[in-house]
Amino acid sequence: MSTTRPYSPGDRGPEPSGASGASEGGVPGTGASAGGAAVSSGARQVRRLTFEGESGVVPLARDFARQALYAWGWLPAATADQRAAAEDVLLVVSELVTNACLHAEGPDELWIACDNKVIRIEVSDRGTGQPAPRTPHRAGRPGGHGMFIVQRLCLDWGVVRTPGVAGKKVWAELGAPA
Repeated sequence: MSTTRPYSPGDRGPEPSGASGASEGGVPGTGASAGGAAVSSGARQVRRLTFEGESGVVPLARDFARQALYAWGWLPAATADQRAAAEDVLLVVSELVTNACLHAEGPDELWIACDNKVIRIEVSDRGTGQPAPRTPHRAGRPGGHGMFIVQRLCLDWGVVRTPGVAGKKVWAELGAPA
C-alpha cells in the first residue's frame, strides 16, 4: 500500500468542480443541506459533504456515505459479499474522518466517488501530520488501529498535499463487489 503516490495508477485524480454534465443538489436530512452535493460525470458518480460548522461529524459522514451507497445500488445488498463491501466502505469512511478528528483539527470535507470498479473516498483536513499504520501493530491493545484497518481493507491509499496550501487529503480506494 502506498502512502506517497497521490493517485492510483491510471487515475487522473478527482474530477474538477463544475465538470460538464454535472448536477448538484443538497442532501436532505444531513443537517448540511448547503454542504452536500451530488455530481455525475459519465460513469463516475461523485458526492461531496462539507463539515463546516457541523458537530457529530463521524456519524454524519457514515450516514452521508450510506445514502450514497443506496443511490449507487450498493445497498440494499443482495449477497453477503456485497453487504461486506458496503460495510467496508462505511468503516473506511469512519476511520478516515475519525483520524482527521483526532490528529488534524477535524475534517473539512468528505468526497466519495464511484465507478463500476472502484469507490474512492477522500477526507480533507488542515493537519500537518502524516497518517500511517502504527508499527508494530498490536492487535490486543486499544486504539491506534484506524490506518491499519484502512490499509487492510483498501486496494490502495495515500495522502495528497498541495504546495502552498495548508492541510492534506487522505484518500482510499476499495473495489466494487462482484
